Amino acid sequence: MKPILAFAETTGSPFTVWTYLAYLTVSVALTIWVARTLHKNGRIFLVDSFLGNQPLADSVNHLLVVGFYLINIGFVTLALKYGDKAADAQSALETLSSKVGLVLVVLGIMHFFNLFVFAKMRRRASQHRSLPPVLPQAYARPAHM
Repeated sequence: MKPILAFAETTGSPFTVWTYLAYLTVSVALTIWVARTLHKNGRIFLVDSFLGNQPLADSVNHLLVVGFYLINIGFVTLALKYGDKAADAQSALETLSSKVGLVLVVLGIMHFFNLFVFAKMRRRASQHRSLPPVLPQAYARPAHM
């Protein structure tokens, strides 16, 4: 009987190959889902940060998604080879869990870093559009005690 993946016989345990395939599938799917969610829901935030300039906000939003894909899918593919090799079903699930967990932590860190940067931009933009202080029109006398 021939194995499903012929190269699994020469490269090690078939559990390792299936773990790699599951890891890539889950990680890339999570990256796509997070990127689409951030793109869709981050637009309003970016439009406000760029003082209503919708074309600029949309352009930055698109560039952020491209960068997000490049960094995360690059990380996923580089991290593929690191970690334990699966020898049985239990170690395959443990390895898969560890690798996907690391991807989720990296996605979360990137998300909060982006929020931090854009919150600073938004704060700076709102300071520039606020009105200057008004000079006093009158003075009140202090009350005598």
